[in-house]
Amino acid sequence: MGLSARIGALRSRWSRSFPPNLARLMLLSCAALWGGSYLLAKFAMEAIPPQWLMGLRMIGACLCMLALFHRHIIPSLKPAIIVPALVVGLTYWGTMVTQTIGLKTIDPGRSAFLTAAYCVLTPFATWIVSKVRPKAVNLVAGVICLAGVAFVSLKNGTSLSLSVGDWLTIATAVIFSFNLTCLGVYTKRFDPIAVTFVQFAVAGVLFMIGAVCTEPAPNAGWLAPPVLASVLYLFLGATMSAQIMQNIGLAHVPPSQASIIMCTESLFAVSFSALFWGERITWSSLVGFALIFAAVLLSVIKPTRHSLHRN
Repeated sequence: MGLSARIGALRSRWSRSFPPNLARLMLLSCAALWGGSYLLAKFAMEAIPPQWLMGLRMIGACLCMLALFHRHIIPSLKPAIIVPALVVGLTYWGTMVTQTIGLKTIDPGRSAFLTAAYCVLTPFATWIVSKVRPKAVNLVAGVICLAGVAFVSLKNGTSLSLSVGDWLTIATAVIFSFNLTCLGVYTKRFDPIAVTFVQFAVAGVLFMIGAVCTEPAPNAGWLAPPVLASVLYLFLGATMSAQIMQNIGLAHVPPSQASIIMCTESLFAVSFSALFWGERITWSSLVGFALIFAAVLLSVIKPTRHSLHRN
């Protein structure tokens, strides 16, 4: 057996024995990076229009990934990956465009918690795409998590008033549930890093087309150091690093469980927003935090014990 064959066999065995708890930790780290992205995207959009910002974010991430992981990516760029690329790229673009435009009119923490509604939708998206019925524990955890999102989304702690930005963010949750499910399917068939690359490439092209056609041209204000720092975080941390960790995690954690883990991004987002943006945390937000943590524990701990028992 040649050296390349030995390396391939080793990587295959490593992939099959990838520690589930490490995969969950990667998903949690992904959630933390995404949580910080709400605040920095809000800041960056004071200088850069939404689609230009997202186009730069996607294209920058693609270039970095190609430089770092070309040995993973180039061999995977075959006709078989075209349909997966279009599916995950289009759904990712839909997720990001609705979330980013919605974020222009609502606070970062509110955006994060409304987006987290995808956790209750993912088991149903998985049912539609993969014909895998959601388990009762996933449904219960999803309902609890959605209740937590509802409490955090209460405006002034008393009523839920949904603006256009809120509805766009809710649309983000719907689209993302399908993106998450499709990634769970395709990252088992193809190299997760290659899937991440083609997803970014398709979304980046769509964003750049939208930016050129509908938004003002770049200007000198984009080069201000704080703006550049925000953009670098968005494509190096919240886009490239986070998405790679998400896609590797999804190859080893069921999508319905992964969605609950990653919905903790809203906890990180509102914490960062309260500390650095001045977003006020109400009593209803605290109740929502408790409910979301309960959903995370119900989704993660109980299925893990069952899987250990079966093995």
